[in-house]
Amino acid sequence: MQDFLNMYYDWLRSFHIIAVISWMAGMLYLPRLFVYHADAPTGSDMSETFKIMERKLLRIIINPAMIIAWFFGILMLYALGSLFMAEPWMHVKLLLIVLMTAMHHVYARHVKSFAEDKNKKSAKYFRVINELPAILMIIIVIMAVAEPF
Repeated sequence: MQDFLNMYYDWLRSFHIIAVISWMAGMLYLPRLFVYHADAPTGSDMSETFKIMERKLLRIIINPAMIIAWFFGILMLYALGSLFMAEPWMHVKLLLIVLMTAMHHVYARHVKSFAEDKNKKSAKYFRVINELPAILMIIIVIMAVAEPF
């Protein structure tokens, strides 16, 4: 199995990068929707439209992209894991990916909260959490590409 994965490693990496780009696009866009949704009156047409947009973005793009990114990432680790697992930068990257996944779950809870008209958070809160995936993404890319330590 490991030989097969190594033979197709560039394909694994390509699909992983495509999934990560899709995941991050959604992770950067969803909290922006929350910012606008937090200011929309409950029950308004605008609020109902945001509910649909948030649900579809999460279920059709973000969730599948995260699962696919994790799947191909794990396959890549399995293929070349012994080379990477001893590297401190990989430990930092994996920790940050776990934090990104935790943010994903926080966003999913917010989608549910908005869907049930139970959101208690302000637009300002969503502006702040909108920055977290971008910061995590920047550090993850630096770890993966520059391998700084």
